[in-house]
Amino acid sequence: MALRQCAIYGKGGIGKSTTTQNLVSALAEMGKKVLIIGCDPKADSTRLILHAKAQDTIMSLAAEAGSVEDLELEDVLKTGYRGIKCAESGGPEPGVGCAGRGVITAINFLEEEGAYEEDLDFVFYDVLGDVVCGGFAMPIRENKAQEIYIVCSGEMMAMFAANNISKGIVKYATTGSVRLAGLICNSRNTDREDELIMELAAKLGTQMIHFVPRDNIVQRAEIRRMTVIEFDPTCKQADEYRTLAKKIYENKKFVIPTPIEMEELETLLMEFGLMDVEDESVVGKTAAELAV
Repeated sequence: MALRQCAIYGKGGIGKSTTTQNLVSALAEMGKKVLIIGCDPKADSTRLILHAKAQDTIMSLAAEAGSVEDLELEDVLKTGYRGIKCAESGGPEPGVGCAGRGVITAINFLEEEGAYEEDLDFVFYDVLGDVVCGGFAMPIRENKAQEIYIVCSGEMMAMFAANNISKGIVKYATTGSVRLAGLICNSRNTDREDELIMELAAKLGTQMIHFVPRDNIVQRAEIRRMTVIEFDPTCKQADEYRTLAKKIYENKKFVIPTPIEMEELETLLMEFGLMDVEDESVVGKTAAELAV
């Protein structure tokens, strides 16, 4: 099997890192060899795999050592649950420099030092929020990741972010092999959420690859710094992540997306009752004026 490189994007707070780590655990359970690279200054992309608060990042270790050239691969690459390899790019202090540079430096270092072993099946990049600019677009822009999965929900801003990320993919798809591979709906229990995300996926020319229901066991496992797959392998939610892993493993639908205009997204939200139909007679009026 050729190495598959996947990037997971999505709005901040959507449960992207949790979804990624549970998905990767399910792939490892299937016998796949996986490397997960956290591309977020928070460095929380690997903690459930390693049972750790936060992994030392390549950028912080490089700062201590003097430069990234002074690091050894074993300093930055840790092994966690079922042999999953873990690395965190990290970034500068808040307000100082571009964290995206850390992503570029980290990925280049890992490649040069042989982290992408011959027997590796998957590399997953867990990328900061919905930012597709600069270094955070690195997995897309530099042709590192060919498959992009977007974690979203039936909430307006999550869908807005998914559409925006699709625009970023279009920009780089014409010059490289990056493709949108599907939307992962991480449920927020909104009305007709699965229908809504399937409709959005159809408009973007892609698929809702899986609907992950909301379950409190995810939080219970997180408190123990574990994935659900490891914490309670027999529970229903663990099977949801296994199904997601199987669908991604078997996925062949990789597309250049067709992002929609804001008006079309608003119309879709109105159709599903998530956004009120605009009433021009109330626009710009204060509560006092409306009460008259």
